[in-house]
Amino acid sequence: MRFEAAVLRTYEGRFTAEEVILHGEPADGEILVRIAGCGMCRTDLAVRRSAGRSPLPAVLGHEGAGVVVRTGRAVTVLSVGDHVVLGFDSCGQCRNCRGAAPAYCDSFASLNLFGGREEKKARFTDAAGGALAPRWFGQSSFAGYALVPARNAVRVDPALPVELLGPLGCGFLTGAGAVLNSFGTGPGDTLAVYGAGAVGLAAVMAATAAGAVTVAVDRHPERLALAERFGAIPLHAASAGLPERVQRLTDGGAQYALDTTASPQLINDALRALRPTGRLGLVARLHTALSLEPGTLDRGRGILHICEGDAVPALLIPRLIGLWQAGRFPFDQLIRTYPLAGINEAERDCEAGRVVKPVLIPKGTSR
Repeated sequence: MRFEAAVLRTYEGRFTAEEVILHGEPADGEILVRIAGCGMCRTDLAVRRSAGRSPLPAVLGHEGAGVVVRTGRAVTVLSVGDHVVLGFDSCGQCRNCRGAAPAYCDSFASLNLFGGREEKKARFTDAAGGALAPRWFGQSSFAGYALVPARNAVRVDPALPVELLGPLGCGFLTGAGAVLNSFGTGPGDTLAVYGAGAVGLAAVMAATAAGAVTVAVDRHPERLALAERFGAIPLHAASAGLPERVQRLTDGGAQYALDTTASPQLINDALRALRPTGRLGLVARLHTALSLEPGTLDRGRGILHICEGDAVPALLIPRLIGLWQAGRFPFDQLIRTYPLAGINEAERDCEAGRVVKPVLIPKGTSR
């Protein structure tokens, strides 16, 4: 079948909206999804800085949502017509997958970031027959359709605006999952969030829903205003004595901190602002060596990396939708929609901070 997709052909080039071809039918365990909307995530844009490790040309996009239009054999939990949110890929067989930790799948990097499932490569080409990279994050959902392992799709209520739900599969899942899963934040806990982008603001919303006292640190006043709207105490990143100010606002130090910036200085500040035995979670990929200043890990403080919010998507996505329906996780206020053909504008707006979460709508799929 032929359909529109946004193709990235070079690491420094623009996306091009062009026709692509999917050859054959869904294989065993696969579903074909008509994409209603796909969020743009910083991980998609980071391909440009991947030093050639992510193969091109490729169709990126890994926050897809849409409607199942075909199923392969051995798909028993989903049917044609189901509305689904798509998550990251995992093997389903390794120790971590079997232990309900699919984000730490032994094959996570190879399946999601560096080429996908090699056996699927020949099935996806451009209009001239040129090969495109295997599925990005099991999806490649900057497109009208995506061929997806059924185990990576989560059924949702068809009454919901499915075109807006895709970011629940990665960005919002990561921030909220770090708070609800990794930290297990509850009423009266204290949390500092460094970076009020999509992941950080999702963490703020989740922390507010959990009853925590939250401080949000960012350098953009408009992002701080959003964080305050969602229940956080705003604090400019350039504030003098930042760790001490966070400590005062959290009654002696934050119990938990989440860094979404990968800034070595803010990471050190975050550690200094923790109370004894406090924990800092990192979700952004570091681009330089991280030097920890003396004393930052004293008194039982700890640091860990969090992938995909430690989430089992089939459990966390329905929980976040429930919070949203109750008015306690208003992620839709962070979204601006663009036509799929407007992907380069969406990328520019995202990089310039003019939008928190762009969502791309393929032709003919909007309501």
